[in-house]
Amino acid sequence: MRLTKFGHACVRLDTAEGAVVIDRGEFSPDADLDGAADLLVTHEHADHIDVDRVSAAVRAGARLYTNAALARRLADEYDVAANAVEPGDTFSAAGLQVCVVGGEHAEIYDGLPGCANVGFVLGGVYHPGDALQVPDVEVVTLLVPVSGPWLKLGEALDFVRSVRPARAIPIHDALFSEIGNAGVDRWMNMKADTDYRRLGSGESLEV
Repeated sequence: MRLTKFGHACVRLDTAEGAVVIDRGEFSPDADLDGAADLLVTHEHADHIDVDRVSAAVRAGARLYTNAALARRLADEYDVAANAVEPGDTFSAAGLQVCVVGGEHAEIYDGLPGCANVGFVLGGVYHPGDALQVPDVEVVTLLVPVSGPWLKLGEALDFVRSVRPARAIPIHDALFSEIGNAGVDRWMNMKADTDYRRLGSGESLEV
């Protein structure tokens, strides 16, 4: 299976049976949706869903899976059909079994943003969205968030150590400069206790 990292929090998984794209947001204008029959969205924030682009893909035939609150909003405001999923659910995408985990977006301050967030584990790859939920299924490749108003570096390191993946790839990194990302990479390589590798936008890795 080939994993391709695009801008910020977007990744694409290509398998022998198809392709799935996770969190094609407004910070990921370079994301490749061609041939992707399945789209997964963790939550409602614009850096994780570009509503116009995702809606166009769904109207062209792609299947969309997201949390129930966002599925209702897309139906009510955009007339876009989405499959509502919640933690504990499983379904198939691109020939992979997808396990849904999580539930809530990590808190920034005073209980905010207080929105639903689901993570997805498929083919051993875990995309947590904007939360640090440790799943009860095996994770081989962790897509670890490394920046955001809800996150500090020590929490990201603890998350990697708790999940214990064979490898970790940073996501959610558009808010950092090259200097900031280099600092994160240094700490992850020193303390994450896993095979850590940064992928440039559009760069792929066999997982």
